[in-house]
Amino acid sequence: MSVPSIVVVVPSRDDAVLLRRCLAALAAGTRRPDRVVVVDDDSSDDTADVARAHGATVVTERAHGIWPASAAGYDATTEDVIARLDADSVPARDWVERLADRFAGPDSPDFLTGRGCFYGPRHVVNWLGDHAYLGGLYTFVGPYLGHAPLFGSSMAMRQEAWREVRTLVHRDRADIHDDLDLSFQVRPWMRVVHDDAWVVGVSARPFDSWSALGRRLRWVVTTVRVCWPESRPFRHRAERRAWRRRHSADDGAAR
Repeated sequence: MSVPSIVVVVPSRDDAVLLRRCLAALAAGTRRPDRVVVVDDDSSDDTADVARAHGATVVTERAHGIWPASAAGYDATTEDVIARLDADSVPARDWVERLADRFAGPDSPDFLTGRGCFYGPRHVVNWLGDHAYLGGLYTFVGPYLGHAPLFGSSMAMRQEAWREVRTLVHRDRADIHDDLDLSFQVRPWMRVVHDDAWVVGVSARPFDSWSALGRRLRWVVTTVRVCWPESRPFRHRAERRAWRRRHSADDGAAR
């Protein structure tokens, strides 16, 4: 099996403390990525210094927002596989090794998405985040799309896949979920694999206040709205089924 080169992109704004923990976890893994790109989203703290101290490439993005920062990081890569973590993500020790195995060989996916496990002092909040927040994402958004939704705190994609969708996503918007927007732009012929054992720890800070949670929920509505009408219910599923039928018919005719 061919061994892909792997870059991990980490967008970060004023998150130096959590970024240090994230990069330390990557460095302690059973396999290290070939490169780490930290996108400094116009931070006022020492985010860039922390990144450089851990040997990461630093990309500066002045336009505030997770999508502008993430897209700038993806564009700065040339490796075979682009992986993504948030600054508050704590990847498991085998996180890079597991994704390398997934992308090795001819039957590898275009996108790989994993699972988050919330950490923090409030165990009930962590449980609700795991089961209600993320559980709802996979229960309701997956059937809407026709494939597993991408989870930005633990995801990866082929370089070719990003190059194909980079002009389709709403990369300049700071008021939408970048991973959900990217999920909408997955082409019918692309394969998305969800690996429930590919795990990262994720901070439960989105649940620190009702306003923080409300902002994230509003982003879901805004993401769906800006993707309309292409994102209307079940269109993606129908398009993927139609492409598979055509592909199967072409294979049958070739035989």
